[in-house]
Amino acid sequence: MRRLLLATLLAAVTLATPSLAVQPDEVLDDPVLEERARDISSGLRCLVCRNESIDESNADLARDLRLLVRERLVAGDTDAETIAYIVARYGEYVLLRPTFNGSTIALWLAGPLLLLAGVGLSLSYVRQRARAQASGEDGLSPEEQARLDSILSAEPADDPKA
Repeated sequence: MRRLLLATLLAAVTLATPSLAVQPDEVLDDPVLEERARDISSGLRCLVCRNESIDESNADLARDLRLLVRERLVAGDTDAETIAYIVARYGEYVLLRPTFNGSTIALWLAGPLLLLAGVGLSLSYVRQRARAQASGEDGLSPEEQARLDSILSAEPADDPKA
């Protein structure tokens, strides 16, 4: 039983790892250049897939981009020059992590600002609820208390069901 559980766990861990779509014919002979190409392509978005890097995608365009990255590195470009070349051709959308500049400042600030707004609204709501409950706990007036006592102490009328 333990062996079956261990085999199942091992299979689940193996299948849970991301599969890379890099084909053997794409791999560069120089391991240093190949490592640089993998680093760059892991940060570039596949334009066909949703939030998948070109390293993980099997789309034809992703393959073309992987080959383009390797071509630029073999030509002698630095990592920054290679990324700049691809961004110039395909736009900022190709980056999985957009740069922080004037056109993307809204993307970077929207999340934290919305979180702060949500926390502020939640705190405001909780405080208003606490105030409403505190004002409602004043108790009964003496007249209301006397009326309640008289109702509770009164003999019940004959119950027709009894």
